[in-house]
Amino acid sequence: MGGALGNSLGYLVHADDIATIQARFGPAGLLDASQAGEQIQFGADTQLTLYTLDGLIEALEWANDGVAADEAAILWLAYLRWLATQEEPASAAAPLPQPRWIDRQDILHHRRDPDPTVLSALASGEMGTPGRPLNPLARGAAVVARSAPFGLIPHLPATVAATLAGNAAALTHGHASAIQTAAAYGWLIHCLVHGGLDPAGAASSARDHAAATPSADPSVAAALDAALTLAAAGRSGTDGIPAELGNGNTATEALAMGLYTVLATEAAAASPTEHFLSAVRLAVNIDGASEVTGTVAGAILGAFYGEECLPQAWLALAQAAGLIQSMAKNLLEVTGAS
Repeated sequence: MGGALGNSLGYLVHADDIATIQARFGPAGLLDASQAGEQIQFGADTQLTLYTLDGLIEALEWANDGVAADEAAILWLAYLRWLATQEEPASAAAPLPQPRWIDRQDILHHRRDPDPTVLSALASGEMGTPGRPLNPLARGAAVVARSAPFGLIPHLPATVAATLAGNAAALTHGHASAIQTAAAYGWLIHCLVHGGLDPAGAASSARDHAAATPSADPSVAAALDAALTLAAAGRSGTDGIPAELGNGNTATEALAMGLYTVLATEAAAASPTEHFLSAVRLAVNIDGASEVTGTVAGAILGAFYGEECLPQAWLALAQAAGLIQSMAKNLLEVTGAS
């Protein structure tokens, strides 16, 4: 839910640079969901995150029945079901997925600026893998936004969560940095939810894992390290996100920027909710992919604090909060954690 709220705020300004944001909402930029003047809508990143979650739930259902399943293939089928909700035709070579409950949710059939890279990969009818990637140059930010659910699954080592996240990323984005950033994000969320680490500790662990990954793309560990170093230098985040972290348009930059906002606003926050508000506000008032950096910041804090950090006023304005909560309940039930 934290990621969905961050995505919803960022989606309000996803097509705007910081000058346009300030022209629309004032010198301080976009600060509150109420500035939308209506219910806040989440973007395609949250839709795909929910379909990622549904694919993982289906794989766990098969496992509970004693049937081995290819998790990446199930996620590919889940993403093909999402593609159909966007009224995008898939290649005749693509398999026809069996419908599931999530496909009947009207809110997920709305087209919310999906990433063209994701659409083209899924429409191709081919299943990308790290060894045989589709779109080998693709490293856009959208791929990281959908990767948080891999870190939520209990009774699963962080290494497996990271591998699953990387394999799922390769379904649409073939660049090594995109695949490894998704894996690092899955690792980081796992450390928060199941490893007992705080955001800085989880980020350090994810950085070390990224650096140790065979054939590692050095930009992933370097970006995580830069976020940690800049936040530890004592900046409060009030001056914006450091330019050294980029603009958030690549997966690696978006993860580093979202992480930085969490780390840089922690010390001054008087409560989990204040921390959430400060980080997400900082994350979305940028020139780049605000819907992704907002998602990352919100998801990290939601994973760390749980529901206590979520601003109630934003939840009241949120779109389909009940659907997201139902999906979380389904995950708890299928893993026996409820």
